[in-house]
Amino acid sequence: MQTLESTPQVPVGTIKSFGAFGPKYEVGSAVRRLEDGDWLVEVKIVETGELAEYRLSRLTDDPEAR
Repeated sequence: MQTLESTPQVPVGTIKSFGAFGPKYEVGSAVRRLEDGDWLVEVKIVETGELAEYRLSRLTDDPEAR
């Protein structure tokens, strides 16, 4: 029997920073599930507009930007 994997809840549109002193980024949507069960999420670097993929597990540990 095959189970359906649902996309995780991602705080899309939230502005966070990479760690306590890193650059700010805007959270996008989930991209794909990784073999270890984590997810890659698209993020947009606020200063440059660059798009990148970032692990959901790390994103949830990052603080909301002020």
